[in-house]
Amino acid sequence: MSDFRQPGLPGRRRLDGMKDEDSRYEAVRSRDARFDGAFFFAVETTGIYCRPSCPAVTPKRHNVRFFATAAAAQGSGFRACRRCRPDAVPGSAEWNVRADVVGRAMRMIADGVVDREGVAGLAARLGYSARQVQRQLTGELGAGPVALARAQRAHAARVLLQTTGLPVTEIAFAAGFASVRQFNDTVRAVYATTPSELRASAPHRGRARTATPTAGIPLRLAHRGPYRAGPVFDLLEREAVPGVEDVSGTPGTRTYRRTLRLPYGTGIAAVDERPHTGPGAHPGGWLDARVHLTDPRDLTTAVQRLRRLFDLDADPYAVDERLGADTRLAPMVAARPGLRSPGAADPDELAVRALTGRDEAARLVQRYGKRLDAPCGALTHLFPEAAVLAGAEPDGTLGALTAALADGTVRLGPGADRDEARTALAAVPGLDARTIAEIRTRALGDPDVAPPGPGVPESWRPWRSYALNHLRAAGELEQP
Repeated sequence: MSDFRQPGLPGRRRLDGMKDEDSRYEAVRSRDARFDGAFFFAVETTGIYCRPSCPAVTPKRHNVRFFATAAAAQGSGFRACRRCRPDAVPGSAEWNVRADVVGRAMRMIADGVVDREGVAGLAARLGYSARQVQRQLTGELGAGPVALARAQRAHAARVLLQTTGLPVTEIAFAAGFASVRQFNDTVRAVYATTPSELRASAPHRGRARTATPTAGIPLRLAHRGPYRAGPVFDLLEREAVPGVEDVSGTPGTRTYRRTLRLPYGTGIAAVDERPHTGPGAHPGGWLDARVHLTDPRDLTTAVQRLRRLFDLDADPYAVDERLGADTRLAPMVAARPGLRSPGAADPDELAVRALTGRDEAARLVQRYGKRLDAPCGALTHLFPEAAVLAGAEPDGTLGALTAALADGTVRLGPGADRDEARTALAAVPGLDARTIAEIRTRALGDPDVAPPGPGVPESWRPWRSYALNHLRAAGELEQP
């Protein structure tokens, strides 16, 4: 059984304590940014909901209500605060690491599954009935899949309104709304303003209106707590596959770019490294990014894939608290607060690359990858799909793995059951334990993976993936 199906684990102690409303109010009273995204609070006298760190005057306790999600607050009739923008906070770390049905559902909703396939499609992917999914999500999060997807659409709409020059009608459909009327009603309900007024309120309005999907959509990818960008960009630079990825610049100011295969089209994303200037730098912040899309409906999916790649929804406070209590790891955690465990923009691609290595992956790209209609500098191809590789090179472990990915025997998407995926990977002929561990860590985003070999202390659970990254960063463990 996965660790995150068990209540009361040490690594979840901080968030579990916040389930008590008095503790949550203390976090609001102290404007504690560590809990942004972990919960939201609403003020009955104003009809507004906020993130815990909102700088506004702290409301009286008897006027405050707490919600697990922004969607639950919106569903209760509260509008998003214009000052703290609670819809823009990093996603809850709990939903992104949990392996149960709620965690899997939240990851798929974030990836746009409900917008593309409806609640029935989400339920089918989870292996439950639509009624069961509705009941579980509403019971734990205070909102069902439709409300959760609606909140996400509203946020996507705000981003497009304030950063692009797209016509309002096009934005409505690009954000995932079924009609312009539904779009207008949702924006009014969530932001207490019209789409045109929301666009006019954008900071740097002139620059925002000149931006278009062709020029790229500028984004700020928010994260909570400190973010140690250097090791993440080091890893991406070491393993960058020519044609698909590119890293330019010098350490501290690098830019990572890559191509993306998305549900409605293709994309090119660029993410900038932010320099870390000291132990206390960037207690919370963002990475600057720009996304070029052939179809703006892919915005939500593209953003979520970048967030998983850069591990932006992690809770570094919980991770560092747990690992920092270990005698061996304590000096490493102190030296590198906020060290992340990078994921994957495309889980199937990551699985193939984990097996073949960088040079062989580059050969596969040049031979079987789809060439972009409009190459951008060194970015010329999409990584080949598993089905294409399975047909082109069916022999050996590569053929077995790509065939399993293509026919669904191995599922690694955001809603994958990690236990089932681990079993299916182990059944692929020739796939060794170390490669499986890397796939679990990167493609599945599993925070608690230990590679085969020397024993890893149980005291590092449930954050063993992060512990091993500390050992690698300190030079005590070989890079994968």
